[in-house]
Amino acid sequence: MATPTGKTPAHGGSHFDGGAPDRRPSPSRSSHARPRTAQPSRSGSSGARVSARSAEATRRAQGHRVRRAPEPPGRGRLPLIAAGVAVVVALACVVAFVVIPRLTAGSGDDAPNVAAGTQVTLTIPGGAGASEVAQALYEAGVIPSTSEFLSQVRRAEADQGLKSGTYTFTAGDDLTNVINLLVSGPNASSSQLTIPEGYSVARTAQVVQDALGISADDFVAQAKASNYAPDYAFLADVGDDSLEGYLFPKTYDFTGKEVSADAVIRAMLSQYQSEVASLDLAGAATTLSARYGIELDENDVVTLASIVEREALTDEQRGQIASVFCNRLAAGMDLQSDATLAYSLGREVTADDLTVDDPYNTYLRSGLTPTPICSPSLESLEAAASPDDTDYYYFYISGDYAVFSHTYEQHQQAIDNRPQ
Repeated sequence: MATPTGKTPAHGGSHFDGGAPDRRPSPSRSSHARPRTAQPSRSGSSGARVSARSAEATRRAQGHRVRRAPEPPGRGRLPLIAAGVAVVVALACVVAFVVIPRLTAGSGDDAPNVAAGTQVTLTIPGGAGASEVAQALYEAGVIPSTSEFLSQVRRAEADQGLKSGTYTFTAGDDLTNVINLLVSGPNASSSQLTIPEGYSVARTAQVVQDALGISADDFVAQAKASNYAPDYAFLADVGDDSLEGYLFPKTYDFTGKEVSADAVIRAMLSQYQSEVASLDLAGAATTLSARYGIELDENDVVTLASIVEREALTDEQRGQIASVFCNRLAAGMDLQSDATLAYSLGREVTADDLTVDDPYNTYLRSGLTPTPICSPSLESLEAAASPDDTDYYYFYISGDYAVFSHTYEQHQQAIDNRPQ
């Protein structure tokens, strides 16, 4: 929707164009010197008197050559030999006190002074090898030496059995106990993950990394529909091999479980499957297609719900927004939602962005977006499956101010009447 300043409104997400809805067919989707000090005079103090005896002694000394005893053979090389010995000793000290400690116990600067018996919570990231686990334990103060830990891991043949996840260790505990715990799996009650409604796969990946220590990049790389379609039939026809929209928003508890990108994704997909079972989205798509004279499938309903999720501020608005978008689709009108383009750009939309050629620019592309734009809440899914029955084609939402309109003139008036 266009504002008087030509800027994107704080919310509401639509720079709706003017004009009455037309009934043209709905097009197909695309988607960083020391100061010098005065040197003392080499001749001694100025004005000092020299005794006659001292002067005569000096003259006699100058009138005779001093005979020096010859140096023993090899004496000139002694300083070099002594210097060489000093270098060797220094190198030995470096090896003994720097290199070896670093190789056997990690960097002392990295290891905190943790009192024995202290409880330490630590997350072992997915895919971490034994050496990485040893360094993490050392830096957290759980173990005193990485080499001793790794030696015991090898003796126990547990190299491949160390599990990722969040643990509570006891600093100074026997290494056998530490290894046994890592083999048995996470024991910390903080292995919880909360994904809010409206999060994209990318934002979800960051939350997973922060909460469980799983690399966000690894999570995104794993989140492909083709990896899971054989086990989850609802992914068979999703667009762009994407799991966008299907990682259900919820609080998950992975206590006592080995966590990995795959395990977390499967938990989310299973939750989605359970949550939507009562909605019959396939049946809803059929009903919507007949009701609005458009062709929709189950994935389209999820896509619509994701747009509703990003546009609505209250539960009451969800059904109305779903109705607006369905009415516009039925009339052959572009959706003109800021939320879709913001998803693709990764930021808020400006008026200048509205002409950007982008598959998610619903000011230029007709129909729904190639994929959902976030994981919708169950309420948004319900709204998309059964929109309110309205004749609205426009809405303006900013904070507590929300107006839905049938005509563009009414919509413009709603914008003009917005609270200042």
